[in-house]
Amino acid sequence: MDAGLLIRDARSRAGLTLRSLAAEAGTSHSTIAAYESGRKIPTTATLERIVRAAGFALDHRLHRRVEVDGLPRGEELRAVLELAAAFPVRHRLTLEAPVFGR
Repeated sequence: MDAGLLIRDARSRAGLTLRSLAAEAGTSHSTIAAYESGRKIPTTATLERIVRAAGFALDHRLHRRVEVDGLPRGEELRAVLELAAAFPVRHRLTLEAPVFGR
């Protein structure tokens, strides 16, 4: 993730100038400009404060990459779906299932 591009995008989408975003975030416009240009890198807390000042929220989540037999999870799913498509589907006309609660 490029913090500078994220700040610039949030500021632009909010219609804010460097000075107005800096005032909302409690920092200077030169600091915002330094972040946007990549001359400085904000801490996570600072980045979140600036993005919130622009009216947005960061959604940061970590997802574990699952690999089975060396295949990424998406490739494994694609392979399973291709295999399933090779088998004919047979349906009964009525659904036969046990009735619960009796």
